[in-house]
Amino acid sequence: MTWTVFFTAIFSAMLINNVVLLRFLGVCPFLGVSKKTESALGMSMAVTFVMVVAAAVTYPLYYLVLKPLEIEYVQTIAFILIIASLVQLVEMFIKKFSKKLYKSLGIYLPLITTNCAILGIAVQNITDNYAELYGVGPGFFVAVVTAFGAALGFGLVMFSFSSIRE
Repeated sequence: MTWTVFFTAIFSAMLINNVVLLRFLGVCPFLGVSKKTESALGMSMAVTFVMVVAAAVTYPLYYLVLKPLEIEYVQTIAFILIIASLVQLVEMFIKKFSKKLYKSLGIYLPLITTNCAILGIAVQNITDNYAELYGVGPGFFVAVVTAFGAALGFGLVMFSFSSIRE
């Protein structure tokens, strides 16, 4: 596997298959927080962290636990629990270190839990069969890089639209 696979995954997820513009995932926080550039950047960073870590946790969970035990049907519930836990960590961190950002994000910060873009990327990483294409180990890195690219695309669109609206 070469670096071109990783660069292709990032740019494909960021620009070609943008979660907001192409798939209309994550529209609620996008519309709610894109009024101010500062809030949009804060939300973008929070979504980036949650999306990348969720991909890094859900991918091995699926291939090392759910699939071997043949309990793939609990995938959605397990993924949502992981995403909710990560969002709580992010919320506590932001509340402790940046009260201003915490107040500007308001209700949209806990709504990252229900942000379908994060769940959509976690599920896409499984359905795109990176494990079969590259092997479970290298497929993990492609899944995480894809999540990072999708998060960058989300942030790019949030920042662009908040700049226009401001």
